[in-house]
Amino acid sequence: MICPLVMTVLGPDRPGIVEAVADLVRLHNGNWKESRLAHIQDQFAGIIELSVDENSKQAFLDALPSLYDSHRLQCQVSEGAGGEASGRLVTLECIGQDRPGIVFAISDLLHEANANVESMDTRYQNAPMSGEQLFCATFKVHLPENVDLNALEEQLSRISQELMLDVQFEE
Repeated sequence: MICPLVMTVLGPDRPGIVEAVADLVRLHNGNWKESRLAHIQDQFAGIIELSVDENSKQAFLDALPSLYDSHRLQCQVSEGAGGEASGRLVTLECIGQDRPGIVFAISDLLHEANANVESMDTRYQNAPMSGEQLFCATFKVHLPENVDLNALEEQLSRISQELMLDVQFEE
């Protein structure tokens, strides 16, 4: 029987981390499925969906401390649910001058709409003419089927005016 797992890793960034994790998965006949890996400042963080055979699961879990010994990676593994999020998948793109509260304002609105944030990526980029730094955020969100899209867009418009953001909403 195949056992779906979700593994998180966190530690100081250095060459060879992805290879070490992939090798551990391979050595236990696991299958690397989906992942999000990132390097921010001097830290490495990742979340990985993988599967292992039920017969290999305990050996895989017992081998995880070797990643701390070799790369100082803290790892946590939980059973995967195996389900897909329901609802309509939409993308919100926000760009504007950086200021406190942007992520809170958008995420608070999404929470009120009972939306599930599938992913959120933020970054800085230079404005084309002035070169000033702009804050950019991309949200991929599952909205419940009963959400009034017009009302949500109106609320996003209000937030964008308050925070001087350009917000694009795409289904």
